[in-house]
Amino acid sequence: MYGELGLFIDGAWRKSGGGKGEDVINPATEKPLARLPHASKADLDEALESAKQGFAIWRATSAYDRCKIMHKAADLMRERHDAIAKIMVLEQGKPYPEARGEVIVSADIIDWYAEEGRRSYGRIVPGRGKGVRQLVMQEAIGVVAAFTPWNFPVLTPARKVGGALAAGCSLILKASEETPGACVEMVRCFADAGLPKGVLNLVFGVPSEVSEHLLTKDAVRKISFTGSIPVGKHLAQLAAKSMKRTTMELGGHSPVVVFADADPEKAADTIAAFKYRNAGQVCISPTRFYVQEDVYPRFLKRFTEYAKGVKVGDGLEKGVAMGPLANARRLDAMDAFVADAKDRGGKIQTGGTRRGNQGYFYEPTVITDVPDDSKIMTQEPFGPLAPVVTFKTFDEVVERANSLEFGLAAYAFTTSSTTAAAISDALESGMVGVNSIAISTPETPFGGVKESGHGSEGGIEGLGAYLVTKFISQG
Repeated sequence: MYGELGLFIDGAWRKSGGGKGEDVINPATEKPLARLPHASKADLDEALESAKQGFAIWRATSAYDRCKIMHKAADLMRERHDAIAKIMVLEQGKPYPEARGEVIVSADIIDWYAEEGRRSYGRIVPGRGKGVRQLVMQEAIGVVAAFTPWNFPVLTPARKVGGALAAGCSLILKASEETPGACVEMVRCFADAGLPKGVLNLVFGVPSEVSEHLLTKDAVRKISFTGSIPVGKHLAQLAAKSMKRTTMELGGHSPVVVFADADPEKAADTIAAFKYRNAGQVCISPTRFYVQEDVYPRFLKRFTEYAKGVKVGDGLEKGVAMGPLANARRLDAMDAFVADAKDRGGKIQTGGTRRGNQGYFYEPTVITDVPDDSKIMTQEPFGPLAPVVTFKTFDEVVERANSLEFGLAAYAFTTSSTTAAAISDALESGMVGVNSIAISTPETPFGGVKESGHGSEGGIEGLGAYLVTKFISQG
């Protein structure tokens, strides 16, 4: 079921020229799935040269013809969704229904960008003098270096590949070394769809070595990165040395505000399902729960019941709602969060421990009575931990929700249209869901503020990230 892995450079699959690599581990069994080759510096240089040649071809290809190839790639992703999803479960751990949904949505992202690329319009500005034409044009920025994490092995690459290709750019994609297989299959769909060689290249390696090698090259004009805040800051510094454009989708610590006028049981069911999706390993996962005192007992009871009922196991088993964490590092991180919460007076309502002695499984966890300065309330947990605390007033909860450097996503529940508008305006976040968790779709912008990054993926903003503006005055 798990295929052979390789680098994709200049339209061909290959092993590394340097011979280095690493094993890909199944997080449910802790057993190796395959050997992943790492790109040597010579491989990276060849990928860059290929991308330069691919850019010359692709930028000269009409948006209409680019659209047809992208649609075909998306169709192939749908045809192969079952195989791709099973590969994703094996290497990443998420349950099969989530993996299947990710592949289908990723195909939708490619389709949406394919169409939007045909609408990358310029405009004519009336000139001041007779016979003067003033044109505003949108052009592809050039070669893109894109870096994606392990938690969404197809969706995150699809956002970057879709936006870049629709704009007419070529790119070098460095996907996660921990979850390479599903991305390999997505790239294969583009190759089989007839994408010209060099337009899309896929490499793997030691992340710091790959990024630092590519970011020093003048030919790379755009960086798109999804990952942690410290790494994002480092890459932004490297990019600034040669004024490369950047899109940074970094970490979050999403507050959830449940007002007393909300239906607490309905809110708990909605947000708990979202909390434990992908074992909480989602940058927009709800991670700090503030519940107004009047409805706190009812919300906590329902939320805890939901957490206790989540079936944990191998993502390929029927009925499993939460798989293992992606790696052993996340298990240690969860234990550290829980230990700190207990030391600070926190109470474990359910979970709080690892499950079994094989695989990186952790119990869905609910914690109460933690102070605002505890580790779980100030650092992104990126796991199945849910701290639930109370608040009294609107102004108080806004101050607490906005107190951190994060600003990616936020959620609120209320039946008052006045409160809904007020909390939407007050939350310092790139995305806000009010009575809704649908904040990530192909046609809408996805991105954060403050230290959660800058720029957007998705929507017309995601396409614009790969375009530069040229003004032409013609007399």
